[in-house]
Amino acid sequence: MDKRDRAAIFRKRLQDTMAVQGISKSGLARDVRVDRSTIGQLLKDDGPRLPNAQLAADVAAALRVSTDWLLGLTNRPETPGDIVGAALALSPAERTSADAQLLAWHQEAVGYKVRHVPATLPDILKTKAMLEWEYASFQDRDLPQAHAAMQDQLEWLTSGVSDYEIAIPIHEVQACASGAAYYQGAPADVRRGQLAFLGSQCDALFPRLRIFLFDAHRVYSSPVTVFGPNLAVVYVGQCYLAFREVERVKALSNHFDWLVREATVDARHVAGHLRDLVKTQAGQYKSIHFAKPAPAPLSIS
Repeated sequence: MDKRDRAAIFRKRLQDTMAVQGISKSGLARDVRVDRSTIGQLLKDDGPRLPNAQLAADVAAALRVSTDWLLGLTNRPETPGDIVGAALALSPAERTSADAQLLAWHQEAVGYKVRHVPATLPDILKTKAMLEWEYASFQDRDLPQAHAAMQDQLEWLTSGVSDYEIAIPIHEVQACASGAAYYQGAPADVRRGQLAFLGSQCDALFPRLRIFLFDAHRVYSSPVTVFGPNLAVVYVGQCYLAFREVERVKALSNHFDWLVREATVDARHVAGHLRDLVKTQAGQYKSIHFAKPAPAPLSIS
């Protein structure tokens, strides 16, 4: 960039920032610890006048903007630390889904597609019986709060303000059906009821809600939610990592699209797959618990 053009950009951005912040030449001079005339010289348009590196840095620090922005090297006025802070933030994650931050992120994505990979089955589609089993080891007050939050999120989902795509490892629904892994100890009727409800919602809300099942032996994903084009959130346990930088959000969107392309069960067939799982497990349960006992072997004396 020509020095005269850079000087013009510097002068314009310095003037505009001082005006917006209500800072006079005298006030800025005090903050920077230079003479008022030094600031005056920077604001004169009688030539390609630029500050030295020390003065440019001090002025930028006093105005809480980026030195690079003042000098025309970037269009982002925030300091690098502020840019990083805005692009990647940590938010606490409560055990319950009654989290104002989660609801705020859903509302922020109004009109956009929400893509979600849950940690277990999607909280937004869990039955009250499943929640009661999950929260059995927590304080009683957590369950009503969590259930109310699920109802709010389900109403948000059914309102049609956003489309939802959810990708779930196929072993997750199989574990729920058989009572293995995370679902070990959950009563059979609770697990069957959960899968039946999930399947009914797939039918009722398609195509606004599309659920895909992928094989975690071939593809993998940590829990992540992409709220439209401007926000992606990764769940790591006690906190969320929230990305707002466009390229990072795009990368996580592409990751989700990869899961969809590699899905073992497409969204159109998930409801049927879940019904088959419920029927299969119900049949196995009956054969184990209600079959007639085998006759005792004859004893030969």
